[in-house]
Amino acid sequence: MRIARAYKIFATFYRFGLDDFFRGHSRLKWLHTLCRLLPLPRHRRDSLPVRLRLALESLGPVFVKFGQVLSTRRDLLPTDFADELAKLQDKVPPFDGQQARQVVEAGLGRPLGETYVDFDDVPVASASVAQVHHAWLRNADGSRGREVAVKVLRPGILPVIEQDLALMRLLARVVEAGFPDGKRLKPGEVVAEFDKYLHDELDMMHEAANASQLRRNFQGSDMLLVPEVFYDYTARDVLTLEWMRGTPIGQIDRLRADGVDLKKLSRFGVEIFFTQVFRHGFFHADMHPGNIFVAADGRYIALDFGIVGSLTEVDKHYLAVNFLAFFNRDYHRVATAHIESGWVPADTRPEELEAAVRTVCEPFFERPLSQISFGLVLLRLFETSRRFNVEIQPQLVLLQKTLLNIEGLGRQLDPDLNLWDTAKPFLNKWMNEQIGWRGFVRAVKNEAPQWATLLPTLPRKLNETLGGRTQDMLVQSYVLLMKEQKRQNFLLTLIAILLVVVLLKGWL
Repeated sequence: MRIARAYKIFATFYRFGLDDFFRGHSRLKWLHTLCRLLPLPRHRRDSLPVRLRLALESLGPVFVKFGQVLSTRRDLLPTDFADELAKLQDKVPPFDGQQARQVVEAGLGRPLGETYVDFDDVPVASASVAQVHHAWLRNADGSRGREVAVKVLRPGILPVIEQDLALMRLLARVVEAGFPDGKRLKPGEVVAEFDKYLHDELDMMHEAANASQLRRNFQGSDMLLVPEVFYDYTARDVLTLEWMRGTPIGQIDRLRADGVDLKKLSRFGVEIFFTQVFRHGFFHADMHPGNIFVAADGRYIALDFGIVGSLTEVDKHYLAVNFLAFFNRDYHRVATAHIESGWVPADTRPEELEAAVRTVCEPFFERPLSQISFGLVLLRLFETSRRFNVEIQPQLVLLQKTLLNIEGLGRQLDPDLNLWDTAKPFLNKWMNEQIGWRGFVRAVKNEAPQWATLLPTLPRKLNETLGGRTQDMLVQSYVLLMKEQKRQNFLLTLIAILLVVVLLKGWL
């Protein structure tokens, strides 16, 4: 089976003339020569980026999804390739409804009729790894219960994916060995990243947990709705969610006819994005138009939670520093932030990186703010980063992709959307909360339980450490420890007083 699949991949590679990738590369020149000698028809009318996209489409859903993920790595790909791969559409013919029923029954361990009423065999949506069916839960008395969406994993998809991933790893090794810049492109890491995304999407329990977390984060929000997960009807191959009614975000005319405030909706999109990133550190990373609806009350509806991103406090601080430096045109701070993060080699001269960042950003600031695309600025910076061997972190690549989606949707809803104007107050407020008095009080509040547990044990632990020392040293150590403990107790008392004062003033 693997041999047959490998043959199909090679035949597709040959038919679309992808051996042109190896033209001029001495180690793989023989492959390009061999393809030229074979007397078979070839498609070479289009440019190489177009041919690559067509080849991935012909190889099926796994390769299509790989192309989609690859299109987000603009820090690695030339612009023309990234733009072309971004056109890939994951429109896959659905599998048979009876097969879907069998997957559901096997996953839940009971007949489908005991779980759902009026399970529609015709899916409402179909993608590369799963499809969605409309149904109602069955109440104990047999009547209709909650209206639900049942997401069903494609039967037999795992062996196909593992087979294609094995061949992708082999191809990655060839690229790394055959291209002069193969090591910098890190094809093995790109495939590994894709492997993780794909396997996360294959586990519906993983997607259910993502949906629950996002729903909890936006509970009671006036901007975003997230469907409820029904865990009693969810398994590795089956996900049951609350059915959400709304208008696809791409249907602008219908939204306008329904009286939806498009300007308000576009601002909501930006605020939702920055709230996810800086408040929660957990964001929906696949917010293309197919995954976003608009409810009748004007709120967004998020769907499909297979891919999410998460950020540490360090990531959030780094991003906020960079964003605010961009807003203030402080290119030197952008350069030093990159160096401080360790993404740039330690011997990089800040002045050189500053000059490169200025070259990218300055032309954008000559335009009216409403015409500046922050997503496009990030893309240009990622391209520039190749010169300095900057290693872009996967979570930030996901973030960049999401920002592009949000900004594109926002401008589609409101062409005059000023992303900078909307984002800057949010970031300023967040930074003030992090580094001002509020941030200090929050840090003390979070660390106080750990300090209260650790400090009383310090004398004993240090005494154990000094167990082999002389009596005089033990006495000296004991005296020092007692002084330190008194000092720490005094510090804790001051902190407690400060917290009481803050609470009385209503700062929390």
